[in-house]
Amino acid sequence: MTNQPMPTLHNILAARPHVYRHLKPTPLFPYAGLSQLIGAEVWVKHENHQPTGAFKVRGGLNLAAHLTPEERRGGLFTASTGNHGQSVAYAAKVSGIRATIAVPEGANPGKVAAMRGLGAEVIFHGADFDTAREWIAAEAEEHGGRFVGPTEELLIAGVGTYGLEIVEELPDVEVIIVPVGAGSGACGTSIAAKSINPNIQVIAAQSAQAPAMQRSWQSGQLVSAEMRTFAEGVATRVPFANTQRIMRHYLDDFVLVDDSDIKQAIRLHLEHTHNLAEGAGAVSLAAALQLKDRLAGKKVVLVLSGGNLSTANLRSILQNS
Repeated sequence: MTNQPMPTLHNILAARPHVYRHLKPTPLFPYAGLSQLIGAEVWVKHENHQPTGAFKVRGGLNLAAHLTPEERRGGLFTASTGNHGQSVAYAAKVSGIRATIAVPEGANPGKVAAMRGLGAEVIFHGADFDTAREWIAAEAEEHGGRFVGPTEELLIAGVGTYGLEIVEELPDVEVIIVPVGAGSGACGTSIAAKSINPNIQVIAAQSAQAPAMQRSWQSGQLVSAEMRTFAEGVATRVPFANTQRIMRHYLDDFVLVDDSDIKQAIRLHLEHTHNLAEGAGAVSLAAALQLKDRLAGKKVVLVLSGGNLSTANLRSILQNS
């Protein structure tokens, strides 16, 4: 594990000007239907309303604002299943920087089109995210570019701005449930919430069909695991040391939810919030339904982290309901 200092509330506050130069705070709405289902006062933080359809764009903007002139000239290189790549592509576009993004074969076509639409060069490589990531990191070094990993501290500080928005708008929030892929969202949220009010419970959730991050958090060791989830935003096979370290310091719990329950949560979001949630974005609602006995009567915020669900996946989920 790294001995570097962890990101702090100060880092998140410092990220705000860079984020809000291009974005507005996202809505936080209560929903009576979800509240009845869960037996709690349920609010949803709508990061699916970002211009890229997901929370990660906040981190990309903060990182781009801190690049050296040499890094700007070399361009940004990253790997992504979609949302992280869109974040880097968006930040590169508004900053006048080149972006090259590796995606695994079979990546969400809508997300690939969105990255290309933002001007990024998208290259298919490998069967999964981790294979693409290892390859593009070597490409960045070879071409003198800046490789952007999905859990860098500047990214964590940027995405932590939505955690601040939650606590500022709903200061008496008792529980926040946040999805985990690489972990930047859970880290940023928990740093922001716990620094302001240590009594706020922050619960992370991941697909049981891709449990590497949850198993690593639970065991205290970095544990790779199978990755069979349809929810590409939480499809992590290899855990990340720096986000694990932060999550072990801040999180109250970390749970797994089955893919079938995530699909049901996508349907429930359509029905009760009239929002399209991608698989990763629906993980928080699936977790809340699983934890409803613990949440009874509490004020709960579910982070709907993204809405980039492919048409094919949506059709399949609705047909099999």
